[in-house]
Amino acid sequence: MSRLPIIHSAQAIELGQYSLEEVHLEFSNGERRLYERLHSHRSPGAVIIAAIPDPDTVLLIREYAVGTHCYELGLPKGRMDAGESILEAANRELKEEVGMGARTLTYLRSLTLAPTYMSNAIHLVLAEDLYPERLPGDEPEELEVIPWKMDRLHELMLRDDCSEARSLAALFIVREAIKQRASQSEPLVAIAKG
Repeated sequence: MSRLPIIHSAQAIELGQYSLEEVHLEFSNGERRLYERLHSHRSPGAVIIAAIPDPDTVLLIREYAVGTHCYELGLPKGRMDAGESILEAANRELKEEVGMGARTLTYLRSLTLAPTYMSNAIHLVLAEDLYPERLPGDEPEELEVIPWKMDRLHELMLRDDCSEARSLAALFIVREAIKQRASQSEPLVAIAKG
């Protein structure tokens, strides 16, 4: 396996909440290249939440996506606030976007969107033992909450209004984690319970 390239220099160009960094690299074979990567520097990270009211159902939201100028189905997600843990951020976002809190939160893994040119990661959290609680969020309109059966994920991934790769990948990870837990008759290791 090759060793990591040497970073000779990096210069950032500020673009609002992001910075575009020009990175001058030297690879193990002596090749030099200029790469660009996008950093988010206003947030310590982001969370994506799979809230399951029962093992067969996940709660989706329908929200406006300005990038594609349409309404999209997906999992609730949002940026972490300074000083928040992954699980605290997940529970807050769940309360803001779905109107539910979770007594059991389990960190499953981190996902990247485009690691070849973006440094951002989003942390996937499974939320269980839900209860009603709403916090005010920053959404300009109330989000529609849609219960979706896990055995119908194949239908969801073919819908035009569900194109966000992070949500689709997260849903399949969650489905497999739940299957694994059921086959082992053991709970997933929960980082914290709230």
